[in-house]
Amino acid sequence: MKIAVDAMGGNLAPDHVVIGAAQALKSFTEADSLVLLGDKSVIQTSCEKLQISHQLFELHHAPEVIGIDEHPTKALAQKQHSSIAEGFHLLKNKEIRAFCGAGNSGAMQMGALFSVKPIEGVIRPGLAGFVPKEDGGYALLLDIGANTDVRQDVLLQFGELGSIYATHMMGIENPRVALMNLGKEEGRGTLFTQAAYQLYSSSSKVNFIGNIDGSDLFNNKADVIVCDGFTGNVVSKMIESFYDLLKKRNFLDDFFTRFNYEAVGGSPILGVNGNVVVGHDASSPEAIKNMILLAYRMAETNFYQKIKVAFGD
Repeated sequence: MKIAVDAMGGNLAPDHVVIGAAQALKSFTEADSLVLLGDKSVIQTSCEKLQISHQLFELHHAPEVIGIDEHPTKALAQKQHSSIAEGFHLLKNKEIRAFCGAGNSGAMQMGALFSVKPIEGVIRPGLAGFVPKEDGGYALLLDIGANTDVRQDVLLQFGELGSIYATHMMGIENPRVALMNLGKEEGRGTLFTQAAYQLYSSSSKVNFIGNIDGSDLFNNKADVIVCDGFTGNVVSKMIESFYDLLKKRNFLDDFFTRFNYEAVGGSPILGVNGNVVVGHDASSPEAIKNMILLAYRMAETNFYQKIKVAFGD
């Protein structure tokens, strides 16, 4: 099994990527391989500096880099030999089983949409995040920024996509799906969320438990929490800021430690024809390691094929 990572992705690439990749390899089998995408000479120089043998990896030369502030669609079109574009080329041609990167998140999302493309029947693929539960484990939160303006039928599909992920990747049987709202009662929220509630109530594809509000976020009321990308992004960034604030005040325990984005490492894109994980641009080696291992588990489970089967593709 072959997994690829963008070696040039992230604020401290390639060094943090090389370190994290070497750590992730310890969990691979002998039959597996890890591909580092980027300028070979730059990667080799980094490996030499860090005293990590570049022969641990398969190096795929990609001389161009998409900067973190570049326009995603324009950069992908103009930089066909960038590490991100090359990664999606390999994924589309089935030369790798999963692709992950902590570079330009917009370019990662656009590459997933326009290169490997959405699975037949999926209206809008979702970007998923993870919310720690107070009594252990995580709930899945989607969307967290890929889709800021969505229709109610897209929200319904987010619940379906999240349920498939929770079942096959998190081991949750019959996962509970809830709509994030400003109140728990039916009829609360905007006309948009009320319409989504009605769609969920008449759907047999998910285990819909109704609305939850912000007070339920961490208390294990739901396994999949559905919202538009604007709301989800605010929530996920707030969780990150909680961790930073508590760490500064030396107030951390097992629960709050899981607020750290490093613990999971990345966000899977659900609903495209391939296993794709998007990392944080400030990723540490620990975050890179966990991002790669998340991509590895998705490949091992052949996850995107589970969605294809569920959507009848």
